[in-house]
Amino acid sequence: MLHLNPAHLVDSNMCNQGVLSAAASGLSEFIRQKGADVDRVLGISGINPELLISPTLSLQLPNYCKVLEQAALVSGCDNFGLHYGQQFQPKSLGLIGYIGLCSNTLESALMNMTNNFYLHQKDTLNRMVDLGDSWRIDYQVQHGAILTRRQDAELTMGMFMNVIREVMGPHYSPRAIHFEHTRPEFWQEHSKLFNAPVYFDQPFNSIIISKKDVQHNMPGRDSILLTVILDTLLLLNRSSPSQSLADQVRSHIQLELSEGEPNLEKIAHDIGLTSCTLTRRLKNEGLTFTHLVDQVRCELAEHYIKQKNIPISEMAFLLGYSEVSALSRAFKRWFGVTPRQLRH
Repeated sequence: MLHLNPAHLVDSNMCNQGVLSAAASGLSEFIRQKGADVDRVLGISGINPELLISPTLSLQLPNYCKVLEQAALVSGCDNFGLHYGQQFQPKSLGLIGYIGLCSNTLESALMNMTNNFYLHQKDTLNRMVDLGDSWRIDYQVQHGAILTRRQDAELTMGMFMNVIREVMGPHYSPRAIHFEHTRPEFWQEHSKLFNAPVYFDQPFNSIIISKKDVQHNMPGRDSILLTVILDTLLLLNRSSPSQSLADQVRSHIQLELSEGEPNLEKIAHDIGLTSCTLTRRLKNEGLTFTHLVDQVRCELAEHYIKQKNIPISEMAFLLGYSEVSALSRAFKRWFGVTPRQLRH
């Protein structure tokens, strides 16, 4: 049973700082199950354990994504997010999970969840795209301070699949699963657990599901409770902090890298500024666009070089370089050695 007291939310001056703590339901115990030290993982990630007590408390989104990456690293379980998501039941997801469960049909559940996901988690793309005879559910964290987010993506796709399987059964097979990150070492497990073809290096993290499959009724549909939950989510988000300009630019830079050299004019336009205004506002913060591009590339390079399954030639492409020689020069500037020297 979900207990909600909107008056308490107002009195306690709570607001969503990035992602509601329900997204980390059972995280400490799951980290222990994987053989890792919970205090160490939470400490490295800058998370106060007391923030995990209530599903309506919240975490900074960068800290949330970091704790999942650190849990995978410290536990030695490379598919940590995948496993955590597969066992994550919709009720454990808190308010956003109940929005799905209380909806009338599976289709309306997915629509209600995607349309209101921004109230559960900030700086995130979540939408349903009409493909004719199927829906594509897209998910992507778009926060400039978060450049490595594979574990979160695999966790969230598992969460959405469990809402679908609440109606369709535990072995339901969607048409396809997409992930934006490169193929991990133990990628075969993804196809097995999602019971579907899985594709990596895609534009978004996505679930593709047939339209005829989403017409089923939700077993726990409740329109009155749905209204109460939506009102509560709105209360939790009445004064949430926004992402800084620098982090907005970093987020757009990362999205542009796979297309080559990030373009100042295009990114300024996407943010809603002229290139001159963006340059001036960054300068006021002691930053330049070129510096941010280099910073994002350096941080991503440090992550990619640890992924032994990513060839150095592919790493150059992922970082927006047309030649491996350009990547090698950048590595020498950042780390004092070439990519091959650092990897070996």
